[in-house]
Amino acid sequence: MLQDFSSVTLREARPSVVATERLTLRRPTLADVRTIARLANDRRVAENTRRLPHPYSQDDAAEFIRATAELGSETVFLIEHDSGPVGMVGIDCSKPGNAELGYWLGAEHWGQGFATEAARGAIDFFFEEFEDDHLHAGARVTNPASRKVLEKCGFQWSGVQLHRFLALGSSTPVDCFRLSRGVWASLKSWSSARRVR
Repeated sequence: MLQDFSSVTLREARPSVVATERLTLRRPTLADVRTIARLANDRRVAENTRRLPHPYSQDDAAEFIRATAELGSETVFLIEHDSGPVGMVGIDCSKPGNAELGYWLGAEHWGQGFATEAARGAIDFFFEEFEDDHLHAGARVTNPASRKVLEKCGFQWSGVQLHRFLALGSSTPVDCFRLSRGVWASLKSWSSARRVR
């Protein structure tokens, strides 16, 4: 649960940091380009995210950071653990009424519960900051670990759709999920995520 929230606009909320039990979620900066490129330049990561190209260069990371800083429709956080950045998590609000959670971790950080913890922090941020009643997410049908993350966060399966994946150069089946504000409110005791000023 995000604590000590004041009523702020999206622009004011952007520099915020969300802290979970083990992680810090913060806005990426150009100083993070090298690390983001290293983590994202892995075919296993790219094939499970719709928008990551492969290979993924430092130029790709810099372009991504600049674009997210300028766009008002996406909130993106770099996920940091004690050892440094481990991945990214964000909310895409470019389709009104259809906000979508997305996340990825560098492969060396898989299996440690970071994705679930980061997703919960971002979900808390979303429902505390925005008035939407639902949050959507998806996972390739061949990615049971990502589906498990979504289920642990309270998302409910809503069907299968075809989505285009940049790294694959084609469309592939995706399990679609939806989380309602009511379900989130009943589960939000899952963590003590909070905003750090």
